[in-house]
Amino acid sequence: MIRRPPRSTLFPYTTLFRSRELTVSFGFVCYKLIYFYLQSLKMQASIRTRLATVLKKSSLGRRQKEIQVTCITYSKSYSSSTNDVDLVVIGSGPGGYVAAIKASQLGLNTVCVEKNATLGGTCLNVGCIPSKALLHNSHLYHLAHSEFKSRGIDVDGLRLNLPQMMEQKKTAVSSLTGGIAMLFKSNKVTHVSGHGTITGKNEVTALKRDGSKEVIKTKNILIATGSEVTPFPGIEVDEKHIVSSTGVLSLESVPKKMVVIGAGVIGLELGSVWSRLGAEVTAVEFLGHIGGVGIDMEISKNFQRILTKQGLKFKLTTKVTGATKFGDQIKVSVESVKDPSKQEELDCDVLLVCVGRRPYTENLGLEEVGIERDQKGRIPINSRFATAVPNIYAIGDCIHGPMLAHKAEDEGIVCVEGITGAPVHIDYNCVPSVIYTHPEVAWVGKTEEDLKSSGVEFKVGKFPFVANSRAKTNADTDGLVKILGDKQTDRILGAHIIGGGAGEMINEAALALEYGASCEDVARVCHAHPTCSEAFREANLAAYFGKAINFS
Repeated sequence: MIRRPPRSTLFPYTTLFRSRELTVSFGFVCYKLIYFYLQSLKMQASIRTRLATVLKKSSLGRRQKEIQVTCITYSKSYSSSTNDVDLVVIGSGPGGYVAAIKASQLGLNTVCVEKNATLGGTCLNVGCIPSKALLHNSHLYHLAHSEFKSRGIDVDGLRLNLPQMMEQKKTAVSSLTGGIAMLFKSNKVTHVSGHGTITGKNEVTALKRDGSKEVIKTKNILIATGSEVTPFPGIEVDEKHIVSSTGVLSLESVPKKMVVIGAGVIGLELGSVWSRLGAEVTAVEFLGHIGGVGIDMEISKNFQRILTKQGLKFKLTTKVTGATKFGDQIKVSVESVKDPSKQEELDCDVLLVCVGRRPYTENLGLEEVGIERDQKGRIPINSRFATAVPNIYAIGDCIHGPMLAHKAEDEGIVCVEGITGAPVHIDYNCVPSVIYTHPEVAWVGKTEEDLKSSGVEFKVGKFPFVANSRAKTNADTDGLVKILGDKQTDRILGAHIIGGGAGEMINEAALALEYGASCEDVARVCHAHPTCSEAFREANLAAYFGKAINFS
């Protein structure tokens, strides 16, 4: 008979919960704990009553209200002058606008300075949001063009209306950027248009488009200026034929051939869009794998196989040495990283440069107030996001860590909470990453390579979507779920998913990691049937028990 392995040593109490023999004892313990807690409350109330009586008879009692007000003012660092504000946030991207709203909700008089005409930063205007609109709609077009017939749907006269697709993208962007303006108004955040520059320890100057300036006196400053496209040496972007991740979102026609420099997250997403719409896409990658830094190698290999089947071409361990434009055509020169003598020229009518992003920290007045930047242009901070100047903080893409919108949002919230005196904590190991292709790729925590290099003993649980009932009914069975658990404690160390809806499923994994859950904990949580998330449960079951139910 096979005995069920013991539950994680990290969670011995869960065994107590499931033991019928100890139910009565556990209930009695709970009763006694509640009883003693109520008794302690009565004692505290009695002590407070007696203390109040003593204070009334002393000179200290007459100063009690004054002392309380002074303490609150100090801990929250509110402004004492009507001409000052409590916080100026420079930048209204995901980190900046969320921080500004949270600060105002916490009672801080908050101003947000934004240099662009619309709020939302790169993410909402020329990044996350418009790219996801094109990814979704191009996927629908691909389904109609290539898969509807096999699903019993005949479509006659199907054609692409690219201008309308771009219009839908613009509608999504404008509604969300306009939504931030409404949120600012409802949360009493003051929006100042202009390029924000720190002109003093307690001063920010906004340079407006008409050349005028607005000086804002402030107790605290939060830098949330985000990042910008990293240029490729020797290749000039014109945003028509040689485009960045910004220009590729607004192409006027589908190119016949597209070369993408970089097979990381952005390159794969945007390359997928135009591949689905009919372009012949070739991605050139310096590294030996696709998906960028942080992806699990097994997932990356599966990912490349699936995208290759969809029509994308890859040249790995290959670097671009230059690009020459001949009219409307571009010749891209490449060579092998391992053997530079192996050279080649690729023809295309659109060249997409996607070699990453860099912090936007120029012209902010940092050096003038004593804030130095590191070699990558990032702003050094401490554990409370404070810079070398104690009342000036920084979050998001302009500091260390992955350049992710949701990471910036979390940093913005905990940073302003810290400004008001609250504890500051964020676990970067629990920040998920997603590639929004189809299938999607998502992960959180450690990769198998991370654990091997650290010498951590681990176990692996996998479950393919080909064995998942909902994926079968959707006729969308590419991919798998991979769980990494601690061999000794069963604690979940990493989760990696490739499949339809992986970006949604990964949040369950992030929650599990944040709470220190074991593989068995997730395996014993009832998941609705039929859903793709059952694959996540089965992978955890395979990790802790050694076998899944619906796959052998």
